[in-house]
Amino acid sequence: MNGASREALAAARERLDALTDVTTVDATRLADELAAVTALLDREVSLRRVLTDPAQPGEAKAELVRRLIGGQVSGPAADLVSGTVRSRWSQPRDLVDALEELADVADLTAAQQAGRLDSVEDELFRFGRIISSSTELRAALTSRSAGAPAKSELLRRLLGGRAAATTERLVTRLVTVPRGRSLEAGIEALSKLAAERRDRTVAVVTSAVPLSDTQKRRLGAALAKLYGRTMHLNLDVDPAVVGGIRVQVGDEVINGSIADRLEDAARRMAG
Repeated sequence: MNGASREALAAARERLDALTDVTTVDATRLADELAAVTALLDREVSLRRVLTDPAQPGEAKAELVRRLIGGQVSGPAADLVSGTVRSRWSQPRDLVDALEELADVADLTAAQQAGRLDSVEDELFRFGRIISSSTELRAALTSRSAGAPAKSELLRRLLGGRAAATTERLVTRLVTVPRGRSLEAGIEALSKLAAERRDRTVAVVTSAVPLSDTQKRRLGAALAKLYGRTMHLNLDVDPAVVGGIRVQVGDEVINGSIADRLEDAARRMAG
């Protein structure tokens, strides 16, 4: 998103945070309701065009939303969607993308409230690694001939009882309603949202052998100093990384041995 849509999404995220700060608001239910509205607007092209038409007054669009969904969703969900359509959007599709993101953030908020956000982050990362290493599983989850119920059942067998409920919900929604995204891109987007929820940046660390707790602490501290913010380490093992590690933070990749990189980080911290 860019321009008006980016500003509108930022405002919607602030409204969502304000809503979920209220303990009486059920973030999981809110996520379900936002996902349902996303599906509605994804199907109804003419409706989303009306709701993003800059020639229409914001209050008129909000009133239309209240008439359409007011009796079908909770008050907080109706208020949030009404406020969202009052904003200016660069293109109709951006509104649907924003509502989908709000649904995902609401689910992640529920996990945070339950003290499970760390687990969800790690499970999303591990699921992404499983997908990338299993062409058969990826094919089953992305097949156009397989219906949503079959894919949901497969995910239930894979994740049920082994992953947090939030992880299962997020992945199931992504797989059954991909909305044009690849599975890998969707998992990456969810991981980034989870990291943002904790105000952290994700560093993907690939090492030839598992890192010790001491090495993980030293590496995390060094990266935090280098980037000026807390880093969440997603750890992976690849024997091909001979004698060292590979660290990716966003688009930046750092290669080198653990000792060399930590020594270099220490020198840079010392000025």
